Amino acid sequence: MTADTTRPLSAPAARPESARLFARATDLLPGGVDSPVRAFGAVGGQPVFFERGDGPRVWDADGNAYIDWMCSWGPLILGHADARVVAAVTEAVARGTSFGAPNRREVELAALVRDAMPAVEMMRFVSSGTEAAMSALRVARAATDRDKIVKFRGCYHGHTDSLLVDAGSGALTLGIPGTPGVTRGAAADTLVAEYNDLASVEKLLDANRGAVAAVVIEPVAGNMGVIAPAAGFLEGLRTLTTAHGTLLMFDEVITGFRVGPGGAQERYGVTPDLTVLGKIIGGGMPVGAYGGRRDLMAMVAPSGPVYQAGTLSGNPAAMAAGIATLRALAEPGVYEQLETTAAALEIGLLDAARAAGVPLAVNRAGSLLTPFFTAGPVTGYAGAMAADTERFGAFFRAMLDAGVYLPPSQFEAWFVSTAHGDAEIEATVTAARRAFATGA
Repeated sequence: MTADTTRPLSAPAARPESARLFARATDLLPGGVDSPVRAFGAVGGQPVFFERGDGPRVWDADGNAYIDWMCSWGPLILGHADARVVAAVTEAVARGTSFGAPNRREVELAALVRDAMPAVEMMRFVSSGTEAAMSALRVARAATDRDKIVKFRGCYHGHTDSLLVDAGSGALTLGIPGTPGVTRGAAADTLVAEYNDLASVEKLLDANRGAVAAVVIEPVAGNMGVIAPAAGFLEGLRTLTTAHGTLLMFDEVITGFRVGPGGAQERYGVTPDLTVLGKIIGGGMPVGAYGGRRDLMAMVAPSGPVYQAGTLSGNPAAMAAGIATLRALAEPGVYEQLETTAAALEIGLLDAARAAGVPLAVNRAGSLLTPFFTAGPVTGYAGAMAADTERFGAFFRAMLDAGVYLPPSQFEAWFVSTAHGDAEIEATVTAARRAFATGA
């Protein structure tokens, strides 16, 4: 079938090719997917297989068009197949996809990152956010000669062993508080605090004085749904960690270049010791990076004794995509546009829910937002857990059939891109009104 390229679907879509592909995939891939939340286990139905994207829209294997508010879980802040990014990647891969050796683009992207985030004095590029977080923790432990870390319930920092304890994202969506295969020792070294609860952090640091290498946090929680830091929370973490000789590590894989040109550390005015990046700095290509104070990063091999390496780290395609994306984001008015678009979407969803008498709280930080099916407010893990996940599942399915693609979990962020505009907001809010009116 041929989809209308300018409007979402107005009736439930037939997706026989997606169904056929999923049936085959279940024989080849665990659960038929390469990342758990993609399997639609939390929302019902079967996953959609996509063939292409353009601007704010994607097309599935059956030719159906959707407005996309997931944007590949955040990297596509310029929308799908942005011409500047496509041109940069095309030019790069024509010269070689990987060298396993230094290339010019690593230096160019690193300079752009440091210009935007001065706290990242030196950095190392890797191939994923998981790899970046894992490596940053190794640096923190080496620098402090301590083993324990503090993380926050519902926050997600990739699937490295010690960070899967009480994790968010897919682990939270699937109700997995930990996971088989993580050793008791790794779990024992991970202390869990409550997001937006400074006293819970202070208690852990006091009880483990001299033993905590780092406090690791998403400065804006994005993996139990979007939850912004309460006033004074991040500042309090900075004060506490400094007093205890503990490093403060910001996981800005989601927030980096998303909530502002300098990430959450710029938006909230708090400087971490270590920063983890990903997503946007690769412009849709596989990427991660960790960095921070020069003295800490000087410990990484070959400058120092902390070993970390990667065959595809700094590959020219990812570096080219990242350079093109960050340069586009540096153009005047980009972040103001993102704020305006995201605010309009937030207001439209709230108005639609209010008109239908549906309890809905919409949390937003810059171009990140999550509608929680609860009266709210949602300021931490307990508030997120109060959301009605069954109602979200019904809402998700109704929106999908109306041609609006959302993250398939109540506990994930929606991502606004520069390609989204008034037409996409109007169509999304209209679909939401219809979904609410039918009980979704």
